[in-house]
Amino acid sequence: MKAVVMTGANQPWEVQEVPTPTAEPGEVLVKVHASGMCFTDVWATKGYGGDIYPQTPGHEVVGEVVEVGAGVHTRQVGDRVGTTWVQSACGRCDYCRENRPLTGQTAMNCPGARTTGFSTQGGHAEYIAITAGGTVLLPDGLAYEDAAPMMCAGYTTWSGLRDASPQPHEKVAVVGIGGLGHVALQLAKASGFETIAITHSPDKHELAAQLGADHVVANGEELRDLGGTDVLLITTNAFDAAEEAMTGLRPDGRVVLSGLDFTRPFSISSEGVPFHMMRQQVIGSTHGGQHYLAEVLDLAAKGKVKPITETFSLDRATDAYDRLSSGKMRFRGVLTPHA
Repeated sequence: MKAVVMTGANQPWEVQEVPTPTAEPGEVLVKVHASGMCFTDVWATKGYGGDIYPQTPGHEVVGEVVEVGAGVHTRQVGDRVGTTWVQSACGRCDYCRENRPLTGQTAMNCPGARTTGFSTQGGHAEYIAITAGGTVLLPDGLAYEDAAPMMCAGYTTWSGLRDASPQPHEKVAVVGIGGLGHVALQLAKASGFETIAITHSPDKHELAAQLGADHVVANGEELRDLGGTDVLLITTNAFDAAEEAMTGLRPDGRVVLSGLDFTRPFSISSEGVPFHMMRQQVIGSTHGGQHYLAEVLDLAAKGKVKPITETFSLDRATDAYDRLSSGKMRFRGVLTPHA
């Protein structure tokens, strides 16, 4: 089969012919119809995921089951399924013995976690073998190209919103209107919250309003002048902008970190009223459990959220990577191996 291969840190992607996997016991073989591109693919290519090479990236994977391995009873040939970053855990380490649900935390705490595109083959390929328990059934009528970004971009931002537990009277502000942020805006608005977009890009103001933002501001000062926000959902790796936006966080407000930056930490300014005096919180949030994934897939199937995507054939994967890594992708790249 054809697959994207990362050959080494900071090396360009290559599309190679590699052996087609088979469904081992407990696994299903999936014909990939769409595989979303996340900026984590760039981090992995740059070496921040460790020495995992050669490896096929991609953890927003959806497609059709074409083979079922021994012992699998929950999936059958023809099922439309998707998988995410974490497919399974070892089940025996100290973390797993706490019987926590399968979440993004699992990858960080279980040394034997099966992680898509990291410890095992990712989805930027024509086929992928997946742990059956790490798949979810896709809602009927949800297009593969729309489902793929929900497996990470939608899953991440919805988990962040749910983890913040906004109350009916509260406001939600989204920092960074990119691959995650443009989805987060739609989700906040679909949930009935007064929604604010924070972006330094003037060309995104009109689009942010179309996506559901009741207000669009450029920075924390403008957010504060607007009355502030109760939830600040950080969907960007531009932590300078995220930290500055905290100027507009109200008392008892929550900052939710969903963006990722391996090059510098997120910090809290000591200027003004001290953070702890405002009873504010910082919440780290990633994939929060398959119940959240089921919720966001249902919202997508109902048309409450729809990602803006650019689609590419597998042969154009290197072009897609260049657009993603340079920040030119608007807003989510999707590889379609069998289009």
